[in-house]
This record gives sequence, C-alpha cells and structure tokens, in this order.
Amino acid sequence: MSIFLVMLRKELLAQWRSYRLLVVVVVLLIFGLTSPLVARLTPELLKLLPEGETIAGLVPPPTTADAVAQYVKNVSQFGVILALLMTVGAVAQEKERGTAALTLVKPVPRLAFLGAKFAALGLTFAIGIAVAGLAAYYYTWILFDALDAWRWAALNGLMLLFVLVYVALTLFCSAASRSQVLAGGLAIGWAILLSALGAIPALREHLPGQLLSWAAELAVGGSEAAWSALAVSCGLVVAAFVGAWGIFARQELW
Repeated sequence: MSIFLVMLRKELLAQWRSYRLLVVVVVLLIFGLTSPLVARLTPELLKLLPEGETIAGLVPPPTTADAVAQYVKNVSQFGVILALLMTVGAVAQEKERGTAALTLVKPVPRLAFLGAKFAALGLTFAIGIAVAGLAAYYYTWILFDALDAWRWAALNGLMLLFVLVYVALTLFCSAASRSQVLAGGLAIGWAILLSALGAIPALREHLPGQLLSWAAELAVGGSEAAWSALAVSCGLVVAAFVGAWGIFARQELW
C-alpha cells in the first residue's frame, strides 16, 4: 500500500506539473458554465438567422431539462475526448521512453504502477466533473430553477463512471501497445465499437451510454433507472483494468 501511495503521489504531481489536471478542469468548466447559457439563449440565437423569427416560434421555450440535457451532452462528449487524449500515453509513452523499465526495477509492483495511473486519472476527472457540475448547477439555478442537490450529485457521479469506462479501456490499449499511435488507434476503435453497439435497440439499454440518459432524467425528477448499464459499465472498468494488468505483467520492458 505504501508503494501504491508513493506512485499515486508521483502520478498526481505529474498531472499537475504537465498541466493535464488544469486542462481537464478548464475544458470541463467551460462547458459546465456555457451549457445552461446555450440552452437559455438558443431561441434568441435562432432569431438572428434568416427567417429566424419563424423558426424561433416553432421552438418550445427552454426549460431546466434542456439545460441539464445540454450539460450532459457537452461534458460527456468532451470528457470522452479528454479521457482518450490523457490516457493513451499513460503506459505506452513510458515504455517508448524507457522510464517504465527504470521505475519497475526499484522495485515497484506492476499492479501498483498501473493502479496509481488509473487512480490519478480518476481523481483528475472527478475534480474536473465536480468543478463543471458546480458551475452548471449555479447557472441553471440562476437562469432556470434550482435542482435537487442530491440528484445533481448522482448525475455527475454517473457521468464520471461513463468517462472512467473510456479511461479504463484506453489504459488497457496503452498497456497492451508498444507505441502511443497504436494505443490511440485501438482506443478509438473501442469508442467506435461501443457507439455502434449503442445503436442496436436491444443492446442500448445495457451499455454505458444509457448512463447519460439515466443521469439527465434523474436530475429533473425522473425515476427510471438503468441498473444493467451501471453493472455493465462497472464490469467494463474492472475487466479493462484486470486485462491491462494481465498483459502488462507478462511484458518484457528491458
């Protein structure tokens, strides 16, 4: 455990010194701030288009549900992009540079090596989503209505789990690959596969994407849950991490 905590501290310092933590927080904060504004101002923006008055008249007045849906869509989409970018080189880059081999001869267990990377990334995205969530909550309250704080926290927890699925899958690709390019290609392939499977009605309700629908409805008082999607998402995170450890434990790094 002490080795894991030392490695976790090292990874968190690396996130801070490389500005990755700052990038994640700033990007997600921007979308947390702007999502309620976009929902509120969409009818006014439509009026600026040719025949905009007519088009705006066809659009229902914006509601709290629109602000929540905009927030969920923006933060989840850019959360996935950031998950791919931040994680793709987590292991592959260290193998390319030879720093992984130097770290592991100290000795550092490979499980602690991978676990610290995943935990640091998880904390980075947890902070980013928490900051974005606070900003979106405040502006939704100002521009629309106050949301239930516990439901809003649950929404952001579900979005964090959704993003962690892609963090875990990308970490698996990074651990399995010798280069960042290959790892990036594999990670994008996983993202495309999940998106394609989500287009199949019989599978959609069991896949991570359903967490976003659950989150959006939960925040505005909905009661329909997606427990199977929650279970599958947790299973994917665990399976991807265990798979990454299984492959990485057998690799020759020197």
